[in-house]
Amino acid sequence: MPRVMAVAFEPLGRLHYLDPGADDYAFGQSVLVATPEGTEVAQCVWGPAEVEWSGDLPKCLGAAGAGDLERDGANRRRRAEIAAVARRLISRRGLSMRVVGVDFVDQSDAFDQQAVVYYEAPGRVDFRELLVDLARTLQSRIDLRQVGARDAAALLGGLGPCGREVCCATMGPRRATVPGGLARDQAPLHSQSQLQGTCGRTMCCLAYESRLYADFRDRAPRTGEVVATDEGTGVVVGHNVPLDAVVVQTGAGRFTCPLGRVCPLSGTDAD
Repeated sequence: MPRVMAVAFEPLGRLHYLDPGADDYAFGQSVLVATPEGTEVAQCVWGPAEVEWSGDLPKCLGAAGAGDLERDGANRRRRAEIAAVARRLISRRGLSMRVVGVDFVDQSDAFDQQAVVYYEAPGRVDFRELLVDLARTLQSRIDLRQVGARDAAALLGGLGPCGREVCCATMGPRRATVPGGLARDQAPLHSQSQLQGTCGRTMCCLAYESRLYADFRDRAPRTGEVVATDEGTGVVVGHNVPLDAVVVQTGAGRFTCPLGRVCPLSGTDAD
């Protein structure tokens, strides 16, 4: 089996999978990764391990040195400065734009420096004068790119209603629309707002977890079905997919029982 490692460019950010070659890397170690903009520094999230994997993987370029870390720190400070300048100039011109992310390219075969500002806006924005202001202030080539709600959430990050980092930040935003039927299949949510992620769109996790729910439905007894458990015979009154369990009501009370300990009594349903 191939050896695979995972890295992230930001804490709790999206994972990128690499071929470590013959080298070993530890959790938290800084490594070099090839990107379309050049070589960048990332942190090892989990070290090389043999896993089942199909397809080619980009190579890890080795451990980051002192010079690489110094450049990475300088670029991070530069990105923060660019974001602050962009927000100030946007506010000064009264434009309906929200800065959600910044890239800074300090090495390229085509130009010396480039600042890429990602922004969210309710519609098209005439930013020609802003572009002149930014170029004059930052003394760099400027690229303004409008992004949608899902891409903005991926850039900003944050916690979802489950308490974990939003899926679009850790796995990348979905490009396809999330089918509305997935919500009906997965949970009896009581209001439309419960279906929305931090971006205001239907939660990506409904699509990512759909196969898990389909597999559970194939294996689990239906609600209302009579089952035998270690606690006695009871009726299934609910499902708990994350725990791979059902909620069973017996004469002694209600409890959650793993599917492996539930035995349906064929052809019986509660009255």
